[in-house]
Amino acid sequence: MPDPRTTVIVITHNRRRDLVHTLDRLAELPERPPVVIVDNHSTDGTVPAVRRHPLPARLIALDRNLGAVGRNLAARTATTPYLAFCDDDSWWQPGSLAGAADLLDAHRNLGAVTARILAHPHPDGPAPPNAPQEPQEDPIVRELRQSPLPAPKWLPGPALGSFLAAATVLRTDAFRAAGGFSPRLVLGGEEELLAADLAVAGWWLTYAGHLTVHHRASPHRDPALRRRQGIRNTLWFTWLRRPLPGAVRRTALLAATVPRDTVSLAAFAEAAAGLPWVVRERRRLPPEIERRMRLLEAPQRASTARSYRG
Repeated sequence: MPDPRTTVIVITHNRRRDLVHTLDRLAELPERPPVVIVDNHSTDGTVPAVRRHPLPARLIALDRNLGAVGRNLAARTATTPYLAFCDDDSWWQPGSLAGAADLLDAHRNLGAVTARILAHPHPDGPAPPNAPQEPQEDPIVRELRQSPLPAPKWLPGPALGSFLAAATVLRTDAFRAAGGFSPRLVLGGEEELLAADLAVAGWWLTYAGHLTVHHRASPHRDPALRRRQGIRNTLWFTWLRRPLPGAVRRTALLAATVPRDTVSLAAFAEAAAGLPWVVRERRRLPPEIERRMRLLEAPQRASTARSYRG
């Protein structure tokens, strides 16, 4: 049955073929959600392809690449209580949007629901020997499922300290009140700052393993750029919100574990160049939220899904 509670927001940039595949999958959803597509100034014919597609989606075509801020613009147009983010190479499994909305309906202090992620091989990507051809659970799922954070009894799943935008449904009002995604971060771990601000506002985030998002990672990406932005954004978040000891610990961990190459050097240089902004915008987390962040430090050190390599 159609379900009008959730708007799906897709951001894209120069990945027309991947986006069309995603739109095909979204058109098959029984929920028939409203869809908003934000094109971050593509030059590969994405905009005409969206206009030709039979899915009745709203298109926002930008004259420059704003990264994750495109989601903020789309959220302003939404009239539904919930927002489901979706990348141009991912899509929601039928029934999962309705399932996430049910959880948000049932728990008034729940701000976001993150689904299980199934990774698919991409037909245009490299095929390493013995690579699985069937979808496999993304390595990050184990970390979500085994989150060490204490959770209130009413929470329907493990408590999370952050979320993955392409696999998450959020409350529209909570997203707007928190300010959405920071325009300084663009892309690459941009969720961490927003998740912390949602927690400060009293919202809980959870993982729901009975919901599923499919991800067919596009080979049409710049891995060096994403890694540089990921390292930089992690450093910025750390110094924007963590107290001095925690910020020093995480900075030292990054410096010791990221590859010693020009990409990492550029990331640290960009982070240092942003220090005046960081000082102006710095707001330390309340003690309770900081305690949660400290519980996540050990899993972050052991993580194989967020190694900033490649």
